Amino acid sequence: MFRVHILLSLLVTALLLVTIPNEVGASQESKVKSVLVTGATTGLGRNLAETLAAKGYHVYAGARTDAEMAELNAINNITAVRLDVTKQDQIDATVALIKKMGTGLYGLVNNAGVGGGGPVLDTPIDDQTFVYKINVEGVYRVTKALAPLVIESKGRIATTGSIAGTVSNSRLNAYSGSKHWIEAFTDGLADEMATKGVSVSVIEPGNYQSHIRRSTVLRGFDKIKAAGGEITDEMQKQYEQTAAYELTLKKPDAVSAAFMHALFDEKPLRRYVVTPNQQEQDYTIKTKVRQLVELNQWGPHRFNRDQLVKMLDEALAEKAK
Repeated sequence: MFRVHILLSLLVTALLLVTIPNEVGASQESKVKSVLVTGATTGLGRNLAETLAAKGYHVYAGARTDAEMAELNAINNITAVRLDVTKQDQIDATVALIKKMGTGLYGLVNNAGVGGGGPVLDTPIDDQTFVYKINVEGVYRVTKALAPLVIESKGRIATTGSIAGTVSNSRLNAYSGSKHWIEAFTDGLADEMATKGVSVSVIEPGNYQSHIRRSTVLRGFDKIKAAGGEITDEMQKQYEQTAAYELTLKKPDAVSAAFMHALFDEKPLRRYVVTPNQQEQDYTIKTKVRQLVELNQWGPHRFNRDQLVKMLDEALAEKAK
């Protein structure tokens, strides 16, 4: 009898040892990861928010108007938040909401951004400042406020850059400058987060379907109206041509796929160049190679071709590990 009791005790103990860890593991695995996406109402941000939601993740989707918030809230797994990235009170309110919801924050996607800002000699300083206030200061403000929550989750931070952060021309002066800043920001932030268990990436899309070009034209229209001017037929035709062009571009599904890799893959990359065709990829990489050559043109410590090729081979080998 005593032996039977011992056997029963051992059996119960064994069952407890098997069952308890499984229940804990199941609870941990079932906790849905939450991701904040700024600028989630249109374009790349909207595509990503819907992709995340469709895959079962919980999305805090940044919007600026009641109508936009209502539209986003109608989508399963999406919680709309009023978030103008230039307004600190709205950023702080978003942090407070996430804490109140108790979901934690695994991922932060800095996506909100605008186009605009042309040639230096022809473009008003206010136009340039507007681009930087959103594309640069907005990213900095949101990251500074939300990073502590991401650190708690040992999660991921990803920012929408652009191939315009590498290639530029006079028409893209301010926009390219802001996206080039994101390149430096990503490297600096990655260094800062390296000891905190947070991975940092930048996704650099080429020309995909979005609303950024139309928004830029419409902002110009608003300035003309505010100054008492009228929108001419020629201006309206320009907008219609811009809209038609944007709608011919590929939908940004490939961009969302890059974000998903950056957010959830075991081996996220620092940079993701995502182009809709080989031509844009070729132009971007060749520009970076040309810049490398230019960096090495001057001074007593220049490298010769063989040394440069060796550096490239070593870098390729390191990334292949």
